[in-house]
Amino acid sequence: MTNATPQLVVHRDKELMAQAAAARLITRIVDAQAARGSASVVLTGGRNGNALLAAIAASPARDAVDWGRLDLWWGDERFLPAADPERNAVQARAELLDAVPLDPARVHEMPASDGVDGSDVEAAAARYAEELAKAAGPGDRLGVPAFDVLLLGVGPDTHVASLFPEHPGVRETELTVVGVRGAPKPPPTRVSLTLPAIRTAREVWLLAAGEDKAGAVALALSGPGELQAPASGAYGRSRTLWLLDRAAAERIPPQLYPPASA
Repeated sequence: MTNATPQLVVHRDKELMAQAAAARLITRIVDAQAARGSASVVLTGGRNGNALLAAIAASPARDAVDWGRLDLWWGDERFLPAADPERNAVQARAELLDAVPLDPARVHEMPASDGVDGSDVEAAAARYAEELAKAAGPGDRLGVPAFDVLLLGVGPDTHVASLFPEHPGVRETELTVVGVRGAPKPPPTRVSLTLPAIRTAREVWLLAAGEDKAGAVALALSGPGELQAPASGAYGRSRTLWLLDRAAAERIPPQLYPPASA
């Protein structure tokens, strides 16, 4: 099994999936902190990303994490004013971040449209790329810190982060962060990590739940290529996990991917 070969974990329903993913992430953070003193996680927005954060907030095991030694990044962000409730970071704070003792200097939100770059989304993307590069170590790839876990929601069209099928951002091979204009779902302007940046993570976890994701999951796992199905180009250096509920997994040919243990 190569690092690009996904492992599937299928749960009975989306609630169990969120709880199990939360337990898995807490364990992974604690293990990383025990091994290296700190941990680094890239968060995702959307219903499954937010459900995961809410499940961590509700878990007694959350106290096992040393929240002051955790770096948090985002895979993408809606390029809106900083306080806009549609922003992934605002939603993450509401679900979990405001309830745990994080070090504010280690919470790396993507720039907002009312920030120093104004409406220049490309400048905002470059600013976030610089922040990533400052946090990267000498052995880290592409000027990106070695994320322990990078979370991604999978859209019904197979998009991950704000990388949409056939869109310019999914074709990027050199930049680590891009400004996205004309996204096919609102808001049209966004900031996103690129696939090369995503693939620097030790582990990439893709989250999908619900019947509306079943087609996207089956397509991405059939290997069509990342231009047609960006989720198929998202994988980790050591592990790639697809965390699914039964509804999202129902169209996957069973012979293609044996499930991993839950």
